[in-house]
Order: sequence, then C-alpha cells, then structure tokens
Amino acid sequence: MTPGSEPGAGTAQKFLIVTDAWAPQVNGVVRTLEILGDDLAAMGHDVRYATPEGRFTLPLPSYPEIRLAVFPRRSLARMIDSFGPNAIHIATEGTLGLSARALCVKRGIPFTTSFHTRFPEYVHARLPLIPEALVYRFLRWFHGPATAMMVATPSLQHELEAHGFRNVRIWSRGVDVKMFRPVPGARLPYPGPIWLYVGRVAVEKNIEAFLSLELPGTKVVVGDGPARAQLEKRYPEAKFLGPKTGEDLVRHYAASDVFVFPSKTDTFGLVVLEALACGVPVAAYPVQGPRDVIGDAPVGALKENLAEACAQALTISRQACRTFALTRSWRACTEQFLANLPPEP
Repeated sequence: MTPGSEPGAGTAQKFLIVTDAWAPQVNGVVRTLEILGDDLAAMGHDVRYATPEGRFTLPLPSYPEIRLAVFPRRSLARMIDSFGPNAIHIATEGTLGLSARALCVKRGIPFTTSFHTRFPEYVHARLPLIPEALVYRFLRWFHGPATAMMVATPSLQHELEAHGFRNVRIWSRGVDVKMFRPVPGARLPYPGPIWLYVGRVAVEKNIEAFLSLELPGTKVVVGDGPARAQLEKRYPEAKFLGPKTGEDLVRHYAASDVFVFPSKTDTFGLVVLEALACGVPVAAYPVQGPRDVIGDAPVGALKENLAEACAQALTISRQACRTFALTRSWRACTEQFLANLPPEP
C-alpha cells in the first residue's frame, strides 16, 4: 500500500468509535474519545459513536454509574451497514465492544482497539477472588484480532507485551491548553492550602490514601462514584463537591495549590495534564501513570510517602507546570491514532 493510503491521510474518511464508556460518565476515557472525535471532525472527517446512549441498558454491578447496553449486536450491525465506516475503533471491552468485535471478526473487517484502564487490577480490587491472570487471558482474547491495540505510554506497551499482547502501538494523550489554563484570582472558600483530587470516586482510585493524610488546609474532591457516600462519612472534614465540567472545573483546578493523584492503577492520568495546564503542581506515587506523564520534569513530586510528595509539590513553580503542559498537543496525539489504523484495502 502506498504512503497516504491510511485512513485520514489527505481525504475525508468515515470513523466509527465504539465505546461502552460515555456521558453522563465523566472520566478520562470519555474525554479522550470526545476530543478525538472533535479533532478528527476538525480535520474534515465524518465521525460517529456507538455508545450506550439511546439503548436499553443495565447498571454494572457495584458500579451503577456505568450502564451496559443489552444485546446491542443487531442495532450495531445496522449502524455499520448504513454508515459504511472506513475504520472501526473499539475503545472498551464491555457489551458494545464485545458485539463490535464479534461483528468485525465474523465479517473479516479490520479494526483497532485501545487499552484505557488497568482492567485486571480494577477487577481484582472489586472482586479479589478473581485472579488477575484470568482477566489478562480474557483481554488477550479480546484484543488479539485487532490490527493495533493502542496504549498511552511506552512503559505500558512494554508491560503488556510482557503479558503476551501483540501489535501494541502508542496513542498518547494531550491537553487542551486553551481551555485548561491559569485563572488569575480564582479562589475556593476554604482554608488553604487547597489539596485537590479530580476523578472517579471509586475504590481502585486509592483516594483514601489521600484523604487519610495529615495535611494543613483543606482537601477537596471533585467527582462522583460508588465510594463517595462512604468516604464522605469517614472524612467529614474533606469537601466533596461532586462532578464539575467546563469552566467550573477549570476554576477549581486553578484555585488549588496542589493536585493530589493517589491512584496506582491508572494507565495515564489525563487529569494530571489538566492540572499542570492550569499551573497546579502534582503530588503522586512514583508509579506508571504519573511517571510517564511527568518523568523528570520539575512539575511534580513522585514519592512513596504521599505526604512528603504533597509538601514538596507545594514548593514547585506554577509557571513551570504551565510551560510543561504547553508541549502536549492533542493534534499530535490524533496523528498518532491515524498512523495506527490499518491501510485502506
């Protein structure tokens, strides 16, 4: 195939993105897929999503915010037939993802997938009796037929290859630095310093490691999830503000002194880049997600002792954080995505 024959190279193409994660969920996966679609559309392409929206769904056990489409294969087949996509990307391993995979395999349609969350660790955190090895076996089966399985970082790529995955390609993450920016004068009505967490309030996010710290000022949690009620009761001094979006979210970032990211299972941590773009230094554990985003840049403190990381982050230059974030563009990430797609036959 000659150069330029890849979907998205010079001519308008049709993209179908299949995802079980969608609004009203507010998380990095949803934001990444929304931005990908917007960017592809800005490049002149036709993008459609197959999501749980408008379908009969049931809540995921133990995680009611996630709703899974029930028997979606027939309607998904009609969507593929009527739209005629040049490329199909399956972003999640839920019922829609499974149906899209089955249709593509049956019809011999090339497709790509992506690995957004540490699914084996998440499952083990919620259902300890299920071994991680069993979940990895399922994931190898799910992603095996894909022409490319996209991941956010090289370290995750190497880790998954060690688990027996193949055709693993990099599709990094960026940040909208026009939207996420410092807001002069932004304040929250709480004693400072303000320690902020943004994301799902769920057991696998390890939020309790943050909330249990002895820190001056105020801990603020932005987001929702199944662990919220329990954590609110256990840590009444923390401020649980629920989900925030748009300019409201930006102002909460900008009004904070340190962004605390306690997760040890995230594959990237898009919220880390959003905080940095707003000029907020990061405190986190020295694990894959934060380590891949920040590296050795002087914009965060990565320590096994999270309290020490918080104290160090408080001394970091906010301008350095903003400058670092300006080097992370979404368009470059979209070009990576396009390069990972199979060429047109």
